[in-house]
Amino acid sequence: MERIFKQRILIVEDQFVEAHDLKIILQKSGHDVVGTARSVSQAWEMVLNEKPDLVCLDVFLQGPETGIELAEKLREKGIGFVYISANSNAKILDAAKKTQPYGFIVKPFREVDVKTTLEIASYRHNHSIEMRLQQQRVIKEKVRQIGESFSTLPEKLTQVCHALQLSVPFDFMSVLHTGREPHVSCYLRKTATDYELFDHSRILKMSDIDIDVQRELLSSIPTPIDSALLNGTLFTAACAQNRMVRFAATAFGMRSGISVRCKAKDSGCLYIVAYSRDEDFYGEQHLEILLKISKSISELFRDDNTEIPKQVAVEKKTDTPNLGIIGGSKKMIEVFDYIRKVAPSDTSVLILGESGTGKEKVARVIHELSGRKEKQFVIVNCGTISDTLSESILFGHEKGSFTGATERHTGKFEMAQGGTIFLDEIGELPIALQVKLLRVLQEKTIERIGGNIQIPVDVRVIAATNKNLEEEVAAGRFRLDLYYRLLTFPIRIPALRERMDDIESLARHFVALYCQRHQTAVRDISADVLQEMAAYSWPGNIRELENRIYRAMLLGEGSVLKDLYFERTVPSPSNSPVLSEYVLKSMHDNERDYISFVLKQCKGKVSGVGGAAEILQLPATTLYSKIKKLGIKVNQFA
Repeated sequence: MERIFKQRILIVEDQFVEAHDLKIILQKSGHDVVGTARSVSQAWEMVLNEKPDLVCLDVFLQGPETGIELAEKLREKGIGFVYISANSNAKILDAAKKTQPYGFIVKPFREVDVKTTLEIASYRHNHSIEMRLQQQRVIKEKVRQIGESFSTLPEKLTQVCHALQLSVPFDFMSVLHTGREPHVSCYLRKTATDYELFDHSRILKMSDIDIDVQRELLSSIPTPIDSALLNGTLFTAACAQNRMVRFAATAFGMRSGISVRCKAKDSGCLYIVAYSRDEDFYGEQHLEILLKISKSISELFRDDNTEIPKQVAVEKKTDTPNLGIIGGSKKMIEVFDYIRKVAPSDTSVLILGESGTGKEKVARVIHELSGRKEKQFVIVNCGTISDTLSESILFGHEKGSFTGATERHTGKFEMAQGGTIFLDEIGELPIALQVKLLRVLQEKTIERIGGNIQIPVDVRVIAATNKNLEEEVAAGRFRLDLYYRLLTFPIRIPALRERMDDIESLARHFVALYCQRHQTAVRDISADVLQEMAAYSWPGNIRELENRIYRAMLLGEGSVLKDLYFERTVPSPSNSPVLSEYVLKSMHDNERDYISFVLKQCKGKVSGVGGAAEILQLPATTLYSKIKKLGIKVNQFA
C-alpha cells in the first residue's frame, strides 16, 4: 500500500475497551483521533465541531439511533466512513452496505486489517472528491459551451439537463426565472437521452393531471423556495407550501428534491429544483454541485432569448454520444448515467452482473467514451487462463525465464499501454496473482517474469465478475484490499428479468442484426412470441435471448418470427414439470448442457460462420478451452 497523509478520525463505538484498542492502532499508524463518541447524537455534535476526514462507526450504539442512521447523515455531508462491527446478521449487513461505506473492519481488530481498510477508504474518498471537483469543472465548461452553441433558451436549458444529469441525477426539473418577464419551464426525463419540455400552457393539455392542480399551478408564478435539500418531511412540507413542488409530486410521483437560488444577470432570480422519484435521494454533495454551477446557468438568461414558446415538442439531445447499448428502462438509464459519469476519468471500474448481461459491452463503451479511445482495449478472461501461465499472460516474461521461454513475451498490461485493460471474470484470478495485480494498481509498474526492471504502465483497469466478491472475500478466495481497490466505482448491470421493458427492443434489434448479417427472411416478430418472451425468466439473460432469436430465425419460415422453440430447449418457466429440476442444476452442469445443445445444433462445428463460437459470441479459443474443461466430446455431434 502507498503511504497516505495523516487523517483526522472520529471513533463512534459504545464499548470502551474496543474503542480504546482502535484508538491505539490509529495513533500508532500516524492518524489523529479527534474523539470517541458512544451515541449518534454525541457523534453528530463532534462531526459538526471537529470536522473529521473519516469516521469509524459501530452499527449498534447507545441510545435509540444506530450507526446506519448516522452513516446516512455522513453520506449527505460528504464525509467518508467505515463500519466496525462483529455483527454478521445478513439483514443488518445489507442495510449497512446500502449506505455506501468505504469498508468494514471486523471485530476483534487486527492492526493489519485496520491499516489496510483505512488506506483503501482514504484512497476511495479522495478519489471521490477528485471526481466531484472534476465533474464541477466539466459541467461549468459545458454550460459555457452551451451558451455559445445554442441560440434559444429552450435549446440551452435542454442541453443543461443533460450536463447536470451526470452529477445531480433527476427525473423531473423545474427552472423558474423571476426577471422582467417571469416564466417557468419544466423537464421530464423520458429515456437516457430524451427530455420532455413544457410550459404552463402545455400542462393544460396533459389530460391525466387533476384540473384543480392545473388551475392552481397556472393561477400565478409558483412561490420560490430557498436553496435546500427536500427529503422526507421537508419534501412533504414543500408540497404543502409550493405549487410547483406539489405539481411534481402529484403529476409525476416525485418523492424528494433539491432546490437552489441565485441572482440572474438581469437582476431577477433563478430557481432550479431537481426532483427524484426515490425517497431521500439527495445529499449535501448534490446541493454543493448545483449551487456552484447555478451561477453559470443564470448567465444563459439574456434579454434576447428569455421567452419560452407556448408549445414545445419533445427535445432530443444533440451532443450525447451513442452508447450503443439497447435499453430504456429505469435501471438501464441508471447504468447509462454511471457510464457517462465515469468514462472521462481514469478511475478503475468494477462491473457486476450475471453471465450474459453485457458486461464486456459496458466496458467497451466506457473505453470508447474515454480519452483512451484511440489506444488499445485489451481483454483478458481470467477464467480461461491456467494458474501457471496467468502471470506471464498479464505481465509478460523474459527469454529463458522458464522452460519453453524461447523469446521475450509482452504481457497484456504492456499491450494496453495508454489504453484500457478489461479483466473479465476477475473472481477467478488465482490468489497469488491478486497480490501482484494489487501492486500494479498501486504502483503503476509491472515486472516481467525473469526480469529485474520495473516497467511503468499507464493503463486503465476495468474488471468484471458474475460472482459475489464479498462472499469470495469471506471464503478467503479473494483479497479484501484488492476488492476495495476495485470497488472505487462499481456498476451493476441488471439481469434481463429486472428490465423486462427492454425485451421487445432488444429482440427487434437482434432480428434486424441477423437479418442483415445472414440475409434471413425473418423481418418481424409475432405478438405471441413477444408475449412468450415477456413470460419467460431468461436465466441466460441477453446472451440467451440473442441465441434463441438467432436459432429461431434459422429454423423458422416466412418473414415473421412465430416460435422460439422453448419446448425443445430449456423448459419454459410456465407449466413446466421439470423446471425445479432444471433450476437446481449446478452452473457447471448448466454451462455444459447449453454448450452441448448449441454444438448439436451446429452439428459439431465450433469455429467459423454458423459455428457454436459465433452463436455463443465467444472466441473459438475460449470455447475450445471450455469444451475441454467441461469434458464435452465434440465428435458426438458431428
